[in-house]
Amino acid sequence: MNPYLPILALGALAALFAIGSVAASSLLGPKRYNRAKLDSYECGIQPTPQPMGGGKFPVKYYITAMLFIVFDIEIIFLLPWAVYFDSMKLFGLIEMVLFIGTIFVAFAYVWRRGGLEWD
Repeated sequence: MNPYLPILALGALAALFAIGSVAASSLLGPKRYNRAKLDSYECGIQPTPQPMGGGKFPVKYYITAMLFIVFDIEIIFLLPWAVYFDSMKLFGLIEMVLFIGTIFVAFAYVWRRGGLEWD
């Protein structure tokens, strides 16, 4: 018996459940459409007219998102390092100090420039 067969069977079962749930809800669910349901969701606030190109968002939103991604990726690299720290010995320590140092320089730069200030 193939050792991967149970994993494939569980994956197929999960995919079948997901597809079946979506299909069942579209077939069996109520279909009562009105203007309020077809309108875009605005958190209870009446939508305001936007310029043709859309509204401008402050750059701080994008910087915050990029910072989140950078530090999230740092955590992804730190977890395997922490698990295999004993087997990597001094080489792993030096490499991780260089990696964290690079991230810290970027963090200090953003902090000095006021990228973390939320106005």
